[in-house]
Amino acid sequence: MSAPTHTRPHPATSGGVDTWLPWWALALPTLAFITLLVLILNPADAHAAAGDPAITHLVERVHQLVTR
Repeated sequence: MSAPTHTRPHPATSGGVDTWLPWWALALPTLAFITLLVLILNPADAHAAAGDPAITHLVERVHQLVTR
């Protein structure tokens, strides 16, 4: 016994784009790429932030627990 098939009421279009991306969907990856590229080209400007020792200790403990 065969199942009935459903057809589309309108023929499929092979033309333009049906969906639009928001502006940030292209802007954010582009900004991230440019930022990383600048850091690779000039690594002297990439300084590590001096953090609180308690936060550093907490991050190390979480890392140890996760890698266990």
